[in-house]
Amino acid sequence: MRLHPATTERAVVTLLWAMAGITICALAFIIIFILAHGLPHISREFLADSPRSMGREGGIFPMIVGSALVAGLAVLIAAPIGVATAIYLTEYTREGRLTAVIRFGADCLAGIPSIIFGLFGFVFFAIVLGMGLSVISGALTLTLMVLPTIIRTSEEAIRAVPQAYREVSYGVGSTRWQMVTRVVLRSALPGIGTGIILSLGRSISETAAVMLTAGSALRMPQSLLDSSRTLALHFYILSREGISMTNAYATASVLIIAILALNLFAYWLMSRFVARVR
Repeated sequence: MRLHPATTERAVVTLLWAMAGITICALAFIIIFILAHGLPHISREFLADSPRSMGREGGIFPMIVGSALVAGLAVLIAAPIGVATAIYLTEYTREGRLTAVIRFGADCLAGIPSIIFGLFGFVFFAIVLGMGLSVISGALTLTLMVLPTIIRTSEEAIRAVPQAYREVSYGVGSTRWQMVTRVVLRSALPGIGTGIILSLGRSISETAAVMLTAGSALRMPQSLLDSSRTLALHFYILSREGISMTNAYATASVLIIAILALNLFAYWLMSRFVARVR
């Protein structure tokens, strides 16, 4: 029996809505569950104090600083490299073996488990280069992790810019560099910014890689060569070792709120930019 095309379309649309609803419900359940257990224990003292008794008491202020340093430095290093690579692949070279090798390498990096990155960072940055378990070791390791995301998202955003924009720019006498910086990048900035924000969110939530490179010191880092514990690693240690599930839920709630706020701010900033450009 052959179904009518309209019936098939309604069934497919219903199925897609159901799958989307399941995804949203699962996400909402996780967020609500964590926040319900963690928000009652978050206070100004918890956010501003240092941990005591291995995290059973006190707050998470050094972890907030450590997360900001490690993730921020990683994206600060990876963003210009990734965007420059995307510009080279789309505007300054033709399709060939070199571009295929670069894309293949980026895809391979994106598929490597984070624990492998952590092991490489521990051996190369911490031991071979003598940086030890430090903020800079963790940041450089995360740089390698998020670089493929920035490259591919930036490349797709640049390719989405209509070719007519480039032709018009050349028509008014612009050089290739002026065309890239003043026309292409300006139009592709929302997509590039989205990739950078996604990379920042991944850096903040990473655990395995920073555990082997940035260390897990509870004290406040005084320099980039000091060890520091991030929020995600602090939550992992508290919950895995059963030190304090109350502080673990509170730390997880702070982490979720930070990532949600970061994404909402990014979308708001990008929407304002797009509206201004239009």
